Formats: sequence, structure tokens, C-alpha cells
Amino acid sequence: MTLLELNHVALHVQDVEKSCEFYENVLRLPRMKRPDFDFPGAWFRLGAHQELHLIGNRGDAVNSNDRGNHYALMVDDMDAWESFFNENAIDYLPRRTRPDGAFQIYVTDPDGYFIELCTPVPEDIT
Repeated sequence: MTLLELNHVALHVQDVEKSCEFYENVLRLPRMKRPDFDFPGAWFRLGAHQELHLIGNRGDAVNSNDRGNHYALMVDDMDAWESFFNENAIDYLPRRTRPDGAFQIYVTDPDGYFIELCTPVPEDIT
């Protein structure tokens, strides 16, 4: 028995369409076909194999922050993401450098979920 990989992250959102606008236009995630469930939602591709599943009709409070509940997405060019956020007046937490040399910034979705954008650890860290 072996766990193969993370398949998806599911988030309970208040307004599916508002969340879809964020994930499509801010994080630029491609939307996926979703099975015909009997509740509102949307699915997005996260990289090659993982997915983000939005589930509608959230009523409970969101408990998310940059040092607590969040999820991280690896990016290829932190400078480009920061420029995109700045040019489009998208709020984000300023860039930090982790002790291992990777960069990270955080953005929040319409429900207040924190999403970390991070870079790979530089190979020349000794």
C-alpha cells in the first residue's frame, strides 16, 4: 500500500462564481469539467495532476492564514507574479525568503483562504 500523490484540495466557498473569477483571472488556473453533482461547485487544474475543487454554499467561517491553514502552489517566476499582482492592484503579502532560500508570497481568495506562491529551493544552497 502506497500513497501516490495529493489528488485535490477542496475549499468550501460562499459564492462559486465570484471564486471562479478569482481562480481563473488572478491565479490563472484552467477550469475543468466537473461531474454533475447536486450541489454547486467548480473544478480547476493545479499543475499536471492535482486539482482544486470548489464547493458552494459555505456558511461557516474560514480559518486561514499564512502561518496556519493554507496551501502552496509552486511557481516558475516570482518576479512575474509580483509584477502581475502590482499591475492589477491585487493585494498580496510581500515576498519572504525562507531559511532554505525559496521565495514565497501569499494572496487571499474572496473567502479569505490564503494561497502561498513559492519557488523551488535553489540548488546551490549549502
